[in-house]
Amino acid sequence: MVDENEWVVTATVRRWQLTETLRQLREQRGWTMEEVCERLAPIGGKWSTSKISRIETRQQGVKSFDVERLLDAYEVTDANTREWVLGLSARAGERGYWLAIRKDLPEDFQQLLHVEATLLAARQLETLVVPGLLQTPDYTRALVVGANPGLDFETTERRVLARMARQRVLNRPKPLRYQVILTETVLTTPVGTPSVMRGQLARLVDAAEADHITIQVLPRSAGATPALDGSFSVLTLPDPIPDFGYAEGQGGSMYIEDREHVRALVEKWGVLTGCALSPADSLDAIKAAGDTCG
Repeated sequence: MVDENEWVVTATVRRWQLTETLRQLREQRGWTMEEVCERLAPIGGKWSTSKISRIETRQQGVKSFDVERLLDAYEVTDANTREWVLGLSARAGERGYWLAIRKDLPEDFQQLLHVEATLLAARQLETLVVPGLLQTPDYTRALVVGANPGLDFETTERRVLARMARQRVLNRPKPLRYQVILTETVLTTPVGTPSVMRGQLARLVDAAEADHITIQVLPRSAGATPALDGSFSVLTLPDPIPDFGYAEGQGGSMYIEDREHVRALVEKWGVLTGCALSPADSLDAIKAAGDTCG
């Protein structure tokens, strides 16, 4: 179980924890949804296999009294387990700290903000730009203005602020374990002025020296690798939520939860770590790129 005092658990993650726990409790008993409905009949409430399916797949919320009925049906008697699950249910709607700044960000990116605050670990491949968690304000500003030439100054600055606020996950008492693979192109593609790029590469050098951050550079000489399929992340949340994937594209953000697809991403990650430079050699490559900026 998770010690919620270690970090702020956001509403999205609480819901994920709750529904995943309920699904696992059912599967541990080896019961089908039809069998659960039969067990729930004498306990009370209106139940159907479709309702249980919607709860487990987060398509429908679940009230605390129904959670208690499910715990009874699953014969959960351990007091600590019941308290933890019912606590998740009671606090499932509490809002996280993103409420004030999320309004200026793309709608399909907002779920990631809620999830990101509670991540335990992240593995991220970036093929075009420096990841947001490692960007400097000047680099972020240059990206935002470059991608949205007509954006007004205040909205631009709020987006820069939002990205900087995201970086708190790397500075909290128990920071995110962050592994990053950058293609060599990221180091040499000019974003903003030469001064902006030098500052950004210096930030990467500082980050690479932190114990909880690992940065590897994928050189051009690696040739054809899984990086050709584009950027992706594999994200680790508190138990019992399994790892899931995340990718961004022209069509918006995509959350990858299918077990086979996530397994494929993990396998790609393993190949990429073998093709990339070692962390020490990657640090040298980042420093060399900084030395040659404009």
